[in-house]
Amino acid sequence: MLETAKLSIVILSVLMAVGGIMGFVKGKSKASLIAGVGSAIALIGCFFFVGQSPRQGLLAAFVVCMVLEFIFYVRMKKTKKAMPGGPLLASCLIAQYFILQGVPPVQ
Repeated sequence: MLETAKLSIVILSVLMAVGGIMGFVKGKSKASLIAGVGSAIALIGCFFFVGQSPRQGLLAAFVVCMVLEFIFYVRMKKTKKAMPGGPLLASCLIAQYFILQGVPPVQ
């Protein structure tokens, strides 16, 4: 399950980066670009941290997902639009599930 958790972190980081780039290209939003690429970098950092300390790295990725979920939820409530927050929120929830499945037990 650890490999699946790591893969979900990579996929989510790619989605965040692509989402930020799309937000910049379509809406000229520098904030989207910075937030998307920044969250992708944070997730990739967690991915590399998993190699050193699997439990702490996965829990850090879990926390990053929680922060992203909060941001997407607030944005959806504010704009009352499902795009782009809805699919990204769902992606974070799915990634969180796989991340939790990969967390090794405390020894």
